[in-house]
Amino acid sequence: MLNEVKSARAEQAQARRALGRYQHARRMVLAALVVVMFAALLFGQSAFPPESVPHETIEMVGVLLIFLGIVGRLWSTLYIGGRKSSEVVTGGPYSITRNPLYVFSSIAAAGVGAQMGSITAAIGFAVICAAAFHVVILREEKFLKEALGTPFQAYMARVPRFFPKLSLYQEGDTGSFKPRLLRTTLLDGLVFLVALPFFESIDGAQLSGILPVLFRLP
Repeated sequence: MLNEVKSARAEQAQARRALGRYQHARRMVLAALVVVMFAALLFGQSAFPPESVPHETIEMVGVLLIFLGIVGRLWSTLYIGGRKSSEVVTGGPYSITRNPLYVFSSIAAAGVGAQMGSITAAIGFAVICAAAFHVVILREEKFLKEALGTPFQAYMARVPRFFPKLSLYQEGDTGSFKPRLLRTTLLDGLVFLVALPFFESIDGAQLSGILPVLFRLP
């Protein structure tokens, strides 16, 4: 019996380490995407003139998307709370999509793209973000199918991988979560928000001719 307990604990520890590697990959993907986004913002500009009504409207919608992305990531963390490798979480945002953290990150990325005042950039940034996370999602699913077995496979059959199906929503149970995880998620999400002053300075530098505009997007 003692050996079985030790073996179970060892397997759980190994599972946590494996999932930790995937989560690290997720953060690296997010960081790389932010760098690419900043580079695009430095040299791109909207086809709508700065300070025009369409330009400013798109930027404001983008700010709302960034806030939605941050709040959604925090909401998701309240439910997942370090339980991802030990049980199938099916409540809250996880009842309508299997990967709400990635969905909300893509929404925030759309908000970043919208800071160019461009609808094309907003959609493009969201698509690039979702595509980059797709590889991480497939690796996580393979791991979780092996770690959680039949319950996770049933969950996969019921809940969509990415695009939320709102009719499936169930409140569920948040269980217990570690405040450290919530803090980490908040800090990850704030990368999108604290960049807003940077976006405004880019607009100013482009208007004054300090930064060249290499392309324009509608």
